[in-house]
Amino acid sequence: MKFDSVIIGGGLAGLLCGIRLQQAGLRCAIVTRGQSALHFSSGSLDLLSALPDGQRVDEPTPGLALLAAQSPQHPYSRLGSDNVLRYAQQTQTLLSDCGIKMQGHAAQPHQRVTPLGTLRPAWLSPAEVPVAPLATGSLRVVGISGFLDFQPHLAAESLQQQGLAAETAEIDLPELDVLRDNPTEFRAANIARVLDEKALWPPLYEALLPLCAGQDALLMPAVFGLRDTALFDWLNASLPCALFLLPTLPPSVPGMRLHAALQRRFIALGGTWMAGDEVVRVSHVEGEIQAIWTRNHGDIPLRPRFAVLASGSFFSNGLTAERDGIRESVLGLDIMQPAPRAAWYRNDFFDPQPWQQSGVIVDNALRPALHGKTVLNLFAIGSVLGGYDPIAQGCGGGVCAATALHAAKQIIGLAGGEA
Repeated sequence: MKFDSVIIGGGLAGLLCGIRLQQAGLRCAIVTRGQSALHFSSGSLDLLSALPDGQRVDEPTPGLALLAAQSPQHPYSRLGSDNVLRYAQQTQTLLSDCGIKMQGHAAQPHQRVTPLGTLRPAWLSPAEVPVAPLATGSLRVVGISGFLDFQPHLAAESLQQQGLAAETAEIDLPELDVLRDNPTEFRAANIARVLDEKALWPPLYEALLPLCAGQDALLMPAVFGLRDTALFDWLNASLPCALFLLPTLPPSVPGMRLHAALQRRFIALGGTWMAGDEVVRVSHVEGEIQAIWTRNHGDIPLRPRFAVLASGSFFSNGLTAERDGIRESVLGLDIMQPAPRAAWYRNDFFDPQPWQQSGVIVDNALRPALHGKTVLNLFAIGSVLGGYDPIAQGCGGGVCAATALHAAKQIIGLAGGEA
């Protein structure tokens, strides 16, 4: 099977790259093993929250300039600050074209409210997520009886410490008893599959309506809206006070909705989605990928002009940690990693951990190397890249987006696609 491009990995980076390539008229396939890391995320994306020296970043433009000086190996430093900001803007447009409602802008990061009621920097957040400052006099944090993945009293206490008048309440919703009887099934995604049925919208409304009395806003767990925000929009238009949703412990409904919307867009553009499959072998000759074999297609290889590695980090098995070192799992590409093994971590659990910066080494075009030789028609993007700490630096989503669009730009230019 011949393709202009084959992308290994169907998470945020892989999907953004695939969508852009399909928009340019290139035939693209994505090989994906299973659940994306997006399913376990809040649905918010960060761009750059802190520098390697710990300095907080409030404005991206000067922050990116300082980052280039402190960390030349960071993916942003390889792309250049102007490109990063341009790709961020393109990502916002692309998400909007997918029907994904987000709030925020690359030029001005915001603080989103977390499920614990604390504030966390973000670049883009789902439209239903509350962001600071909360222009409200009083609010009520609403839990669901028996739902353990969201603790309203913890969120309310944190909000009170920020000077907000926050109290708690709980709704029962007997319609959820079919899930409540089995605690392992009483999770946000399963609740959403029940509540998203339009026949159950009125009972949810009736349960929330009395709690609006004397309140400026209700905050509740994001337990509906797997496909779209129709129920949230209806409740906000119907209730006498504002409603906001807080992502829960994984799996996260906003993260799952983001992934599903990107997947639908990729397929609608004509992309080939190879779900439940994985790459088992890659052949390369004289520095170029020739063929890719997958588990489900046996002896029938995929023959791409270009390949993109978007296999993720340790969580997605894109990187594997072994006793004698860390390796890239698909081709054994050259990677950066701390050495010796004792240097992988620091004793203080809350310190930035050196192993987080492990990943594939690339050039400024995002082409990786194998045994010191650049693979000319392969590009590595997203969490598989080395040189940055997505947690300590608050840049995981931004790196996925910027590198995805940068790789797509390289491929479009080389393949003669539509710009």
